[in-house]
Amino acid sequence: MTPSQSLRLVIIAPDLVQLEPGDEHADALAERSRQLRIGLLESGYNIVAVLPADTFLNERLAQLQPDMIIVDAESDARDSLEHVVVATRDERRPIVLFTNDNDTSHVKDAVAAGVSAYVVAGLAPERIRPILDVAMARFEHEQGLRRELADARGELQDRKVIDRAKSLLMQRQNLPEAEAYARLRKAAMDKGLKLGEVAQRMLDAADLLG
Repeated sequence: MTPSQSLRLVIIAPDLVQLEPGDEHADALAERSRQLRIGLLESGYNIVAVLPADTFLNERLAQLQPDMIIVDAESDARDSLEHVVVATRDERRPIVLFTNDNDTSHVKDAVAAGVSAYVVAGLAPERIRPILDVAMARFEHEQGLRRELADARGELQDRKVIDRAKSLLMQRQNLPEAEAYARLRKAAMDKGLKLGEVAQRMLDAADLLG
């Protein structure tokens, strides 16, 4: 199984059934959407669902658990993206938008909101795989940076908590700094907890007892 065949995609697209028959614009939109899906299938991707951008999107994505979201939009690109970004806010996924909307004024905002690739017109089957590969790589890179930032913030918060707990021990038990730190570390080892967790528990107890 190739990486693309193991990738589960959900397409967010307008409901083509509601389009007016005989409308040239509607027919062009339907054909473009059809070509996109054919291109994805021919490239070996697994399309698990085609969904509208509505208020139920969050629940549907939670059930389907796709690896990537493809947004097929035209003049309503901004509205569709807003629904998708809200739906993936708590569980981020790579988002790729294909559109014929020439208004690119909101591309910067879309990328800032989490869109991994924003493709305007010029859809060709041979472009699909490179676009999705780059989008996935970019998403994974950004997720790595977010994890590093979260870890750094957590370490900084832990240091602040440990310093507060250490100062409290030094003040209340008249201990030198090294001894206060050693006691915190021993308590953490004895209880099988992180040093920051022991420090926070001590501060919580001190606040409770006054």
